[in-house]
Amino acid sequence: MEDLKDRQSLDGMSLDDRLAAAAQLGMTTAVWADLKPDAAFIHDPDGKTHSWGKVNASANRIVRLLRGKGLTTGDSVALVCSNRAEFVEVLAATQRAGWRITPVNWHLNAEEIAYIINDCEAKAVFCEARVATSQAAVAQCPNVLVKVAIGGAIPGFLDYDAALGSLDGGDIADPVLGNAMMYTSGTTGRPKGVYRAQPVVAVQGLYAMRGYDHATSVQLCAGPAYHAAPLAFDVRGAMGAGCELVFMDKWDSETVLRLMHDRRVSHLHLVPIMFQRLLALPDDVKAKYDLSSVIYIVHGAAPCPPEVKAAMIDWFGPVLSEYYAGSEGGAGFVISSEEWLAKPGSVGKRPALLGSKILDEAGAELPTGVPGGIYHQLPPGGGFTYYKDEAKTNANRVGDYFTMGDVGYFDEDGYLFLTGRNAETIISGGVNIYPQEVDNELIKHDAVADSSTVGIPHDEWGEQVKAVILLKEGYAPSDALAQEILAHARTSLPAFKVPRSVDFVTDLPRSEAGKIQRNKVRAPYWEGRARQI
Repeated sequence: MEDLKDRQSLDGMSLDDRLAAAAQLGMTTAVWADLKPDAAFIHDPDGKTHSWGKVNASANRIVRLLRGKGLTTGDSVALVCSNRAEFVEVLAATQRAGWRITPVNWHLNAEEIAYIINDCEAKAVFCEARVATSQAAVAQCPNVLVKVAIGGAIPGFLDYDAALGSLDGGDIADPVLGNAMMYTSGTTGRPKGVYRAQPVVAVQGLYAMRGYDHATSVQLCAGPAYHAAPLAFDVRGAMGAGCELVFMDKWDSETVLRLMHDRRVSHLHLVPIMFQRLLALPDDVKAKYDLSSVIYIVHGAAPCPPEVKAAMIDWFGPVLSEYYAGSEGGAGFVISSEEWLAKPGSVGKRPALLGSKILDEAGAELPTGVPGGIYHQLPPGGGFTYYKDEAKTNANRVGDYFTMGDVGYFDEDGYLFLTGRNAETIISGGVNIYPQEVDNELIKHDAVADSSTVGIPHDEWGEQVKAVILLKEGYAPSDALAQEILAHARTSLPAFKVPRSVDFVTDLPRSEAGKIQRNKVRAPYWEGRARQI
């Protein structure tokens, strides 16, 4: 194949310069489509393969469709879609049309999906037909101007293929860089949009640092693309680096190994529970597959037990790179396999570009080795705000630093170690669960006087959701009542938020203001563990 790195564009720019310029306009995909229109880009879970030219043309058609329906620069687009080519096509369209995209967790119920669509002020919504709650959710969103169904019919929605079929697929002449707004847990039990006034522009040099070669690299997306980390590392990584993207529909450990072998996967993002499931495969299954093509595994989203990470490095070699950040961003902690082996359990050294501090509850900086709240410096210009929630934005800040509620310390060499986390977030299998949202449903049961949902240790998931229940007078604890309360929760909560177990107590600790002290409820379950996260 012709080495495209040496090829000059028509205007005399090198490929690297052309990509850097295109990134400023959200047109990186268009550059790759121009250079290799017929090359494979996306491999869908159903076996279909989509070329760079096809994906780019669909993105241009989406821009023309929505502009024709009245969308203008700065408008919001919601995307309720699983891992498939259309997800990337809609994303690419918003990147070049100046729209703000919000990918929605399609496992949520109709009310939760509707809340996010309304809160992000979406003018257009793309929903996959397989998401049974799509129609009911969008019916609760009166401000949506355009509704498009992906992969089948939804009553009242335009059909994706039919709506795009007659439109011009050529590159638009007036691209404007778009933005993304991810949703994260909020103080009221509702998720909040992490809004940045200035879109984040991918630095093209990062792809070379991660070992990408557009002619040979293959990216595997094994997690949900609507999640911030797979979206950034897998989907946008492949779009920027010009490499193939292999989508999985749902996790299956041996299928991951088979895809690595068959597709010669080189890059992927995983979370610790995925490590554990891969390691748990029988030795004879692991031995069936050649995994030598893998050169870069990036992981984060949840803490990784040191013994699990060490076992992965033993298996794959020193190809693991860990990051510490959140939907809000962060100071930029990363740690290579070699560094981690020297500092097991660390998430990286204090970054040089943006500062970070360990503060006590009064806002005073703590000395080396003493755990406290981890605060990250905001980038110039202020970074992010929580969309339409000034109180939450201000509550997590001290000067020009912000916190995600994590607790940790720096060692004498400047390496950060996480030791705990604000109990107002449960991370189970890399997925954030806001406990107040669960409590809001549990207390609707006739027997429940009050509830404090917490995360308890789980060897595979990191944390498991447990409901600690105070019963009303006249009710007695029993297994039957616990199952009845859990069944009640299943009627209103997505499966991943439903507690896996119930403990009954005669009292719940409260502050002087009467608020349940969730940290105190959580503490006994973690007693004796060095790592409280």
